[in-house]
Amino acid sequence: MRGEIVFVVGVGLLALGLGGCGGGDDALSVRGGATPAAKCGPGSRPETGLQGRVSRAEHDSGRAAEGYTCNTELVGEYTVPNPIGTVGGFKVERYTDASGRDCAYYDTTLLYPTNLLDLEAGVNVLDMSDPTNPVRTARLVTPAMLSPHESLVVSQEGGVLAAVLGNPAFYPGVVDVYDLSADCRFPQLRSTAPVGFLGHESGMAPDGKTFYSASPGTPTLTAVNIENPLLPLPIWTGPYTSHGLSLSADGNRAYLAAGDGHGVLILDVSEIQARKANPQVREVGSLSWDNQTIPQNAIPFIRDGHPYLLEIDEYSSNGGGVAAHGDIVGAGRIIDIGDETQPKVVSNLRLEVHEPGNRAAIADDPGAFLPIQGYAGHYCNVPTRVNPEIAACSMIVSGLRIFDIRDPHNPREVAYFNAPVNPRITPIFEASNWAMSSPSFVPERKEIWYSDGYGGFYVVRVTNGAW
Repeated sequence: MRGEIVFVVGVGLLALGLGGCGGGDDALSVRGGATPAAKCGPGSRPETGLQGRVSRAEHDSGRAAEGYTCNTELVGEYTVPNPIGTVGGFKVERYTDASGRDCAYYDTTLLYPTNLLDLEAGVNVLDMSDPTNPVRTARLVTPAMLSPHESLVVSQEGGVLAAVLGNPAFYPGVVDVYDLSADCRFPQLRSTAPVGFLGHESGMAPDGKTFYSASPGTPTLTAVNIENPLLPLPIWTGPYTSHGLSLSADGNRAYLAAGDGHGVLILDVSEIQARKANPQVREVGSLSWDNQTIPQNAIPFIRDGHPYLLEIDEYSSNGGGVAAHGDIVGAGRIIDIGDETQPKVVSNLRLEVHEPGNRAAIADDPGAFLPIQGYAGHYCNVPTRVNPEIAACSMIVSGLRIFDIRDPHNPREVAYFNAPVNPRITPIFEASNWAMSSPSFVPERKEIWYSDGYGGFYVVRVTNGAW
């Protein structure tokens, strides 16, 4: 069953050069192996086999319909029972307004317009005053919100929500900008304009004044000044391909995943942040690794005064493009950027289902063989960029995985939540989890918010002191 057929997700991914590696601590990433598994405490419904696996036998027996938990519990949800299409997307964002109202925002599809089959559309706005009962207060359906692909982003500091019209390849870069500050439950559209070149992914400076439109298939990374959200202005377009990108706290560094064929490319964007005329961007450092698939995003964080990146690759390959259940699974990693000119991998975030020696045994599991699904990673995030204790990652068929990263050199899995599997009527897209979203956090309640393509929006609490 092992996939030999190369599946290319859109024209844009052709240019990623999955086999290209260079620099960095390759040997460590190759021999890394699976991250130590979680020890599940009271109230858990743990996995029964390999870390991260949901076998066909457990689908057939009904065990998968109960879901899998380890040191987690479901608090609330906003879901669609038995959807035909996909009803959760790639990003879950949180914003708390000045009056203390708490809101969630999530895109409602993995590929527009499959959500229309289930009467969903655009970006859902949820009032999270009661996390046990999320209430939809608005639906954003302007062009970029209808098909943001992986570009939805929020600035807590700036009170801004933005996205660029995108798809797996690219779309004309219409950028939508919303103001969240007055009442997060009812975002106010400030502008929609073709200022982003070509859309797919994005980044935003933490101050909410610069939005970056990114495409992994075209060298068209574009910075848009949204300081006046009524009048967004492109201020720089550089010859860089980029998947997701994250900005440093001061907005002066951009960390590009899959930047110009590297796993991670670090750019000095300080002249853009400073609004210099004709800004110049400088390459600072880069890194690739042997088991690289498609780098999705790299988030900077500081632990005990030392800077790192939390990076994750999407999908699997056999050394070329995206493959059906390929032997190489990129998964996640922590990268030391203490010397940003020589970044190096110091540890991996992987599950046993990602290991090459286990791939053949699990190839027939529901969802495993679909190239754009499978046992692989997609997004990770942290509750805070200063001394985070955990990282949470969406790992598609394996659901939401939570890792203790207090020691970045020795992370360990401490919890997971893989939602109950509901029946589907679609013949190719078998019932399973399809967790691909970047999660958000409520540290004071130990909650993690994420979405699943086949379910919708979930509120999960970490229990048993695992966070």
